[in-house]
Amino acid sequence: MPIGIVSDKDLERELNSYKPAKPLVVTGTILPPEPTPSVEIIQKEKKGRKEGDVNVPDSIRAIIGEEALLNGRSAAVDLAQEFGISKSSASAYAVGATSTTSYNQPKQSILSVINKSRERATRRAAKTLNAALGSITQEKLDYMDADKLSGVAKDMSVIIKNLEPKQVEGSGQTQPQFTIYAPQFRDERSFEFIQVTE
Repeated sequence: MPIGIVSDKDLERELNSYKPAKPLVVTGTILPPEPTPSVEIIQKEKKGRKEGDVNVPDSIRAIIGEEALLNGRSAAVDLAQEFGISKSSASAYAVGATSTTSYNQPKQSILSVINKSRERATRRAAKTLNAALGSITQEKLDYMDADKLSGVAKDMSVIIKNLEPKQVEGSGQTQPQFTIYAPQFRDERSFEFIQVTE
């Protein structure tokens, strides 16, 4: 029988066709019979993750990070637990990191997926915001109570703050600061004057 990969049917046929030889007698000495052939089945190596390998693919990390951005941490933790991933790892994936030890060094491929999702959500929110701002007319504001007007102003300031890019604290660069003095103009009539005759 040739060595290599054979079908189960060929293997069985070959094993059944083998008949053990009778012991040979040579000048009064009995030689042992030929050994029975043994069969070794070698399993093909499985592709993909090996047993005991706990590396999480970047695609799943990105999905969990995106879930944290869109639906909050609890939704991301629930999704991570479906895959057998810890809560701390889910928190790391939310910022684009691959583990809690690399929390401050996010992986660019994961971070780009999260940022693209953030951009899509921001565009949708901006469209909704523009539509809402368009429906607030001056006439409506003129007939509003003071407390409602202050609520609208507060909401608009929160929206503006959320849409502005995040400022990096402690970046080591000093930003220029300008101080502008605006002296008050006084009318001539406000000065004291005295009559002088020449």
